[in-house]
Formats: sequence, C-alpha cells, structure tokens
Amino acid sequence: MKKKLLSAVMVCALGFVGCGDDEEEGPPPPPATKFNTADSIRTYLDGKSMLMEGENIPSHPNGYSEDVNYGSASQCYQKVMMTNSGGNFTVNSTLATIRDTGCDHNAVSGNQSFTSTGVLIENVKEDASCFDITLTYVGFKQVGRGVLSQDGKTLTLELYFEGQASGATCTTGAVGASTVTLNKAPFTGNAKQVYMVSAGQ
Repeated sequence: MKKKLLSAVMVCALGFVGCGDDEEEGPPPPPATKFNTADSIRTYLDGKSMLMEGENIPSHPNGYSEDVNYGSASQCYQKVMMTNSGGNFTVNSTLATIRDTGCDHNAVSGNQSFTSTGVLIENVKEDASCFDITLTYVGFKQVGRGVLSQDGKTLTLELYFEGQASGATCTTGAVGASTVTLNKAPFTGNAKQVYMVSAGQ
C-alpha cells in the first residue's frame, strides 16, 4: 500500500499537472498590433483622439520658438487636440499667451482649427519606430517624421512647414535626431510634439 502511495506521489511530482488541479488555463491573449505599414498606422489612428499638453508641448513646435511672438502664426500653445476621421486630421489648438518672460501655457489667448485635406505616411520602419509623414492643409503643409509606441498610446510627431527644413526624414535619423537644417541653419531646438492617444472623439 505504501509503495502504491509513493508511486502516485512521484507521478504527481514529475508530471506537475493533473493531480488534484482541475483548473484550466484561459485562452492566450491576442497578439499585439504590429504597426509596420502605413495602412496599419492609419487604420489604428482612425477614430482616435490625440492630446498634447503640459510637458509634452515642445519648445519649438514646427521648428519655431514658442517664446517668440509670430502673430497669427504663434507657436505658444496651452494644448492641442487632434482627431482622426476618414484618414484626415482635425487639429484644434488652444493658444496660450506670450509674455515678456516667454510663453505662458496657463493663460489662454484664443483658438485655431484646421482640417487636413490629405495625410501621407510612408517609409515605415518596423513597429512604427519611425515613419515619414506629410500633412496637407488648405494653404500649407507640414512635413517630418513620427513614431507610434508599440502599445499605441503615444504618437510623437516632429513636424516642420514644407520647404523650410531638410533632414527631417527617417532616412537621415530617428525622430528628434540632430539631422535637421531649418532655413539654412542647423536646428538645435525640440520640435517633438507628443500626443496621448485615446479612443473616441
């Protein structure tokens, strides 16, 4: 009898499963989305909202200092909300106030809204670690490079106005790399716009 008992214990110990444990493992989690094509990025962002605020606002949006008064072309923002529908971006910017000490992010001065007429994403690297992007609006374009985090929660765009910057592509370097020449001078500022991605609009 003792021998039989010991044998049963040994079977359980060597098998690790099946002895007094009837619990079954649930189904495996679905595989993570691979953002390795322009279509996969566009599909994922469609219907999403993207918010840039606080420390995620760069010192030089579009390559221009937030502390300089450019009039209607001010780069001083309190926050920027983008929504994506049907492949195009609607950008709602809440402008902040430029004071003698620079951009005061807490003092709202107005609002701007633009809707793109075209979005071109190309040269996508594995898992969207870098991709080139062109945003076309009525009267102007933004060009540059971007990165979408693997969990899809963060979109970073390094953008400049068309015709003003060179070296802002994934071929020359990653997002934020010191490869950009802006208006014929080396660009040394931070133009990385960081957006938190969420569902719904």
